[in-house]
Order: sequence, then structure tokens, then C-alpha cells
Amino acid sequence: MVFSSNPLSLSVPEPAFESWLRDSGYLEVLDHRASSTATTSSDSSAASATTTTTITTSTFNITSVLFSHVLTLLSLFTLNPFSKLTTLDFSAPTPSWTYGFIGSCDSYSFPSTPAQARLRVHENVKRYARNYATLFVLIFSCTLYQMPLALVGLISCLALWDVFKFCSDRWGLDQYSVIRQCLVRIAQCVTAVILMYSNVQMALFCALSISYAGMILHAAFRKLAPAKQPSRGRSK
Repeated sequence: MVFSSNPLSLSVPEPAFESWLRDSGYLEVLDHRASSTATTSSDSSAASATTTTTITTSTFNITSVLFSHVLTLLSLFTLNPFSKLTTLDFSAPTPSWTYGFIGSCDSYSFPSTPAQARLRVHENVKRYARNYATLFVLIFSCTLYQMPLALVGLISCLALWDVFKFCSDRWGLDQYSVIRQCLVRIAQCVTAVILMYSNVQMALFCALSISYAGMILHAAFRKLAPAKQPSRGRSK
């Protein structure tokens, strides 16, 4: 050995270092480390392929890379992106749509491993929860615009319950609990019939499907941006 080991050096185990990065909020470092590790492994495999210089080996490497990418994409739809989501994420300020949410071309990359994809999805869903909620409302509105019958059915249901609340307050139905419960059940049945007849559930399903797929793909391909650090004033 050229260099002798230093007994005073401090070595930190890899799992402990990763857990410290997670607790400290430096998840973008983990994302960069995962990408660098995958790039190094792919470069070493490519070097070994050029050393052997066989068409079969190169074809096998391309097939294995494509297969790993397909497995990574399929793993995105098997995880629960809302497992770490809390109500505080919706009360936080909405991130910028241009710089924070969309970013630039360098802000996106294919997740190298399923672990990196899970890390990105869980963290990006927490960061951009309000952006994704706004996109869902926008997509649902566009879906209702494309399905006028569903829009009429939804407005009819809202008008029905407004009329019921007005009549309940005007006639004092709170004093007659049995009659009020019967009218509520009748209004619920009428609402269900209107929703089913006007295909509101289909519009909601389409909006949820498009929003969920877009959220998963954006969160997986979006690199983890560094968290904004508080500015410190210079000591005079």
C-alpha cells in the first residue's frame, strides 16, 4: 500500500450516511449519487463489452438495459405515491410553476433504478402537492367541458342539494328528524341516478387517470432540486 491508514480518520457507514442525508433534507444528494452509481456501472459494462467486441454481448447489453428501464417504469405504478403525503404539504406555499415545477431540460432524467424512482416520486409528490391538485382541477374542468351532459348532471346535483337545504331551513325540518332523514335518503337516490345517467363518474375516472399518470411520470423523471436554504446575514 502506498498510503498508510490514518487511525484518527472518521469513517461513516453508507446506510448511516444516507439516513443522515434523508433527515437533513439533502435528498438531491441521494438522487445524484444514485445517478452517478448507475452511470459508472453502465460505463463498466460497456467497457467490458468493447473488450470482448462481440455482437452478441452488445445486443444482450442493450436488451438488459431496455428490460431494466421497462421494470423501472412498471415499478412506478406499484407504489403508493401518497404514503408520505400529509395535510401540511397542502398548506405550504405553491412552488413556482416555471422554475420549481417545470424547470428546464436539465431538470429531467430517466430514473436509473426503481429505488431512485420511488425516492423521486415520494419527495416530488410532497413538494408539488398543490401543483398536482391544481392540475387535477384543470383536467377535470376540461373533461366536463368535453362532456356537456356530465357538466349538466353535476350542476343539477348541486342545485338539488341547495334547494333541499333552502327548504329544510324554511320549513324547519330539523324539528322533524324522521321526515328529514327520509327526504335526505330520497335526495341521495335522486343524486345517484342523475350522476349515473349523466356519466359524471366516467368524467371523474378520466380526470383521475390522466392526472395520476401525469403526476407519476413527472415525479419520477423530475430530478430532486435542492431545498431552499435560509439566507444568513454576514457578521459585521
